[in-house]
Amino acid sequence: MTVTSSLPSQNVIGFPVTAVPFEAQVQQVIRWAQGGLSKVVCVANVHMLVEASWDQSLANILHGADLVTPDGMPLVWMVRLLRKTQQERVAGMDLMQAVCQQASEQGLSVYFLGSEQRVLDQMRYRLQREFPQLQVAGMDPLPMLSFPLTVDTEVVEKVNQSGASIVFVALGCPKQEKWMAAYHNQIQAVMLGVGGVFPLYAGLQQRAPEFIRSSGLEWLYRLVQEPRRLWKRYSKTIPPFIWLATKQLLQRPVPQRPIFTAPESGVDIITKELATSGRPLRR
Repeated sequence: MTVTSSLPSQNVIGFPVTAVPFEAQVQQVIRWAQGGLSKVVCVANVHMLVEASWDQSLANILHGADLVTPDGMPLVWMVRLLRKTQQERVAGMDLMQAVCQQASEQGLSVYFLGSEQRVLDQMRYRLQREFPQLQVAGMDPLPMLSFPLTVDTEVVEKVNQSGASIVFVALGCPKQEKWMAAYHNQIQAVMLGVGGVFPLYAGLQQRAPEFIRSSGLEWLYRLVQEPRRLWKRYSKTIPPFIWLATKQLLQRPVPQRPIFTAPESGVDIITKELATSGRPLRR
């Protein structure tokens, strides 16, 4: 079975971001999974796009990805401004839960790769509670990665033999994107890089309340929780994104306003009619 897709995307600081509603992106993942296709789904935020502007290999991966969801609110705002549409946020946590729900209904099995065993164990309890019909093909922390990546045939065989149609990969950016690119067409499943979602779903970290997430301040909420790990990342990536996004917005072509032409008066219309009829004009 062959499944094709031509989802519209929006250039955001030089990288394509899929510009369709949340549900459409979820359904596309499910269609690919039903077709047994090997696909790469990147869940993009400010950090990922700025890293890609410095890392050509990551940039190539984003340009070649099958889906690049707008996870961070700044990306959502950029898509809205540039396309004049009400783009929805497609965050990693929401995407994983929605895909699991659809997978359980459609009889598709899922695999979870990355993080730590204790995190995966906690996730298993919640998955069984929230999605009792979900077929979990496997849950494995990956061994320490070294770059350049080489494909581990044991991992490929284990995932493929499990029958998983969907694989959630949690290694953090840019490791997970490079891992998925290396295993593309090796693992016969839709691979979704979901970053730090596993500890959140396991309940080991607290997710920001909805009003904070929608206001674009989730990064600050996370910074308070993990200042040592995130301070350097945010100070390194947020200012360049603001600069690049502002530059892109300012360089947009300005739409030309139509030239206003005053309507013709009755005298002008009569004069034109007389001139075309050949009759002399009386003064």
